[in-house]
Amino acid sequence: MTQPIRITVNGEPRTAAPGTIADLVRTLELDPAKVAVERNGAIAPRGTLGAVALAEGDVLEIVHFVGGGDHGDDSWTVAGRTFRSRLIVGTGKYKDFAQNAAAVAASGAEIVTVAVRRVNISDPKAPMLTDFIDPKKITYLPNTAGCFTADEAIRTLRLAREAGGWDLVKLEVLGEARTLYPDMRETLKATEVLASEGFLPMVYCTDDPIAAKQLESAGAVAVMPLGAPIGSGLGIQNRVTIRLIVEGASVPVLVDAGVGTASDAAVAMELGCDGVLMNTAIAEARDPIRMAGAMRAAVEAGRQAYLAGRMGTRKYADPSSPLAGLI
Repeated sequence: MTQPIRITVNGEPRTAAPGTIADLVRTLELDPAKVAVERNGAIAPRGTLGAVALAEGDVLEIVHFVGGGDHGDDSWTVAGRTFRSRLIVGTGKYKDFAQNAAAVAASGAEIVTVAVRRVNISDPKAPMLTDFIDPKKITYLPNTAGCFTADEAIRTLRLAREAGGWDLVKLEVLGEARTLYPDMRETLKATEVLASEGFLPMVYCTDDPIAAKQLESAGAVAVMPLGAPIGSGLGIQNRVTIRLIVEGASVPVLVDAGVGTASDAAVAMELGCDGVLMNTAIAEARDPIRMAGAMRAAVEAGRQAYLAGRMGTRKYADPSSPLAGLI
């Protein structure tokens, strides 16, 4: 006969049958898709709850969202939708869908960007992203990657809404294939049309404070200035303009494009951005799963550093210990 194990749940000692965290959550008559779990001081990504086995002595905290005031939750909101993770990840360039799903779980991301592409009618039973990343648990953010005119982007997102009912979308209208910089005139035009049709566009843009405000006025629910060219991994090239965009915005600001490693993500958050979107930095790492975890930690650390308020910079040294009274 299998012996029960002793664990602590939300501060209360209890016994449980051997099994996974998801099994425990269900025995508590909770839905694993609607709770967050911390195990022994570390967040257990929701996508892994069915695979993580309980062990003797585990200490678990299980939380969910309730009505009321501020209880210290550092979530963020876009277009009336609230998320805990400030990291958004893409779904391109991975070895396969399974690796992509594992990276999403390790990152803790609650939003993934998805490109809209033609169905492979020659092999309709081929694996699809939705087989690995459940859109009921992870928010899909359809994007217009590869669109070079406002009309192309608008058409793409109309199809996306028809396919999945999505209104929260990511808009990008590229100016040329070499730099993949946004064409801001076409981007602004598309933003106005989409907003008038009830879409909630999160918009990829240049790191220009004036352009960011114009997009906001046109109906963008978030502005997403590039840190560097898409897929370059160069990191944030102009901290001054990103900071100015953050200071002037009344909608969320997320750095989109150019992140190469964890320190780049931390810098974006230290500048006061609401979040960071990345794809290549994780997908092309030697170990994408480990890099996804590193990016998660960097975004969280950068956010905490921003909230803490960094020390002022000085031109000269300032000793930590007083020099008076030296022996």
